[in-house]
Amino acid sequence: MKEMRNIAILSDLHGNLQAVEAVIHDMDCFKVDGVILLGDIIDYGMQSNEVVGYLRENVRRPILCNIWGNHERAIMLEDFTRFSSPRGVSSAMHTSKMLGDGERAYLRNEVENAGMLEFELDGRRCLSVHGSLDDHYWKPISPDNVRGDYERYDIVFSGHSHYSHIFTKFYDRDDPEMRNKHAVFFINPGSVGQPRNHHPEAQYAIMDIQTMSVNMRCVPYDIEKAQSYFDGSVDGFYKDRLTKGI
Repeated sequence: MKEMRNIAILSDLHGNLQAVEAVIHDMDCFKVDGVILLGDIIDYGMQSNEVVGYLRENVRRPILCNIWGNHERAIMLEDFTRFSSPRGVSSAMHTSKMLGDGERAYLRNEVENAGMLEFELDGRRCLSVHGSLDDHYWKPISPDNVRGDYERYDIVFSGHSHYSHIFTKFYDRDDPEMRNKHAVFFINPGSVGQPRNHHPEAQYAIMDIQTMSVNMRCVPYDIEKAQSYFDGSVDGFYKDRLTKGI
């Protein structure tokens, strides 16, 4: 594999094809060497099959990491018990009904079903996890609660919350040269398909692995077109929230 420098980080696409298309096109403006996918490709949005197909045909870069989120797990295992609302259960069951055989095969065979993956980039030990080490699928990392011990890693990529963050946590370590500290860099790129940080544009991140700098991208997309695919099969809440990013 060629040397990696700029890595695109995507999470929580949620069946929103218009947002995904906008993000992939935005990536074409940068020299992106690889892509990290942090889960929840499907559900909530009305085009889960189309999003899976689009990713398979149009990423055109090495996918370094591709993991299940809680929605893939719930739908592929038909376990809807942990959603926080009846409308979430209804949406997942509708997506399960509509999901095609080819799309199921992709999620089963080409996406890591543990909800996490360890790998190395530029000599740095990395962890991708949809949620957190305490709960790979349902409990997110946040700056005030990382939910687990990440001392063994250098970079932690996570999703699930739909809120972007970048922060560093310092762990005590017997290393006088580094003032007895080990820095772990945490990145959540926000959500491509269903932002909840009061900003409705599709959100993802590009990280320069060599400089450890992160470009948090917000990309406009055709929200009204995405909303036009909602046909009453799921609660209108999932359509309406796209307008304000809530």
